[in-house]
Amino acid sequence: MSRIVRATALTALCCLGLTGCGVASDVEEGLGEVREDLESAADEVMTDGELFTGSKTLTVDGGSVHVSCSGAPAAGRPVIVLMAGMGDGLDTMADLQRTLAEDDRVCSYDRFGEGESDPPSGPQTIADSGETLTAVLDDVSPDAPAVLVGHSLGGLIAARYAPDHPERVGGLVLLDATSPTMLDDITGVIPESATGEGAEVRAQNIAVFEGENPESLVIESDPLVRSAGDVPVEVVRHGVPYLGEIAEYGDELERVWAEGQEKWLELSGQSRLTTASESGHYIHVDQPGVAVEAVRSVVERAAG
Repeated sequence: MSRIVRATALTALCCLGLTGCGVASDVEEGLGEVREDLESAADEVMTDGELFTGSKTLTVDGGSVHVSCSGAPAAGRPVIVLMAGMGDGLDTMADLQRTLAEDDRVCSYDRFGEGESDPPSGPQTIADSGETLTAVLDDVSPDAPAVLVGHSLGGLIAARYAPDHPERVGGLVLLDATSPTMLDDITGVIPESATGEGAEVRAQNIAVFEGENPESLVIESDPLVRSAGDVPVEVVRHGVPYLGEIAEYGDELERVWAEGQEKWLELSGQSRLTTASESGHYIHVDQPGVAVEAVRSVVERAAG
């Protein structure tokens, strides 16, 4: 997304507000080989008790949820669970998964409406997404807290989940996570009287937050960030100010986005904020080394 040009900036903001809404074409091309690896792994699922490598389907509330796992468990180290943004399947996290699996057990999954999982049966809330996450954790990390790594909307879901489930979460990595007040921020910057591109950005984001998205997810702004205890938290925000491409409102949108990332620091007394200076919204694609370093830092701190 760091290479998004002016013509696609409108779509970029809609995607940024919640997630990827599907990766940009140049990023998509770079994921081709990774996607092929996943498809091959899906044909070679190996099980050993509850442990498996490759892909499988979980039944959650009568629907199918696609899950992928790689790597072997390491004594005393938590399982890592990757959570993609809205409009993205787990394949957008596959390169990160493959790298992290060199040292740790790593899993990812498609939420209802995304990737290879079933469509949602009706409107969903953040709490509903949390119930799906619980079902995944029951399968891939039933006996110990996991480290949740969420990009964009995946980060918002992880950050809302952790305070309510301290026994399930040993640490958090938020990669340009959707702000807890994103919709209020957008409508505060872009007034109802706006015209042209600004009006379209405002209207699109309102619609998406009201449930017009692949997950039928209704998302409410909530400025309260509840504590997840003293778990290690790494908040990583983008450093390429591409929202400046939005005519008239770009600079202010960048400002409120940065402020939203700072709000997530309230999750824990062990929260840290860094900036991926050469990255757009897809930090794990634009600067994978930054994402890997953040995850490994949290895993080490959680294991210690």
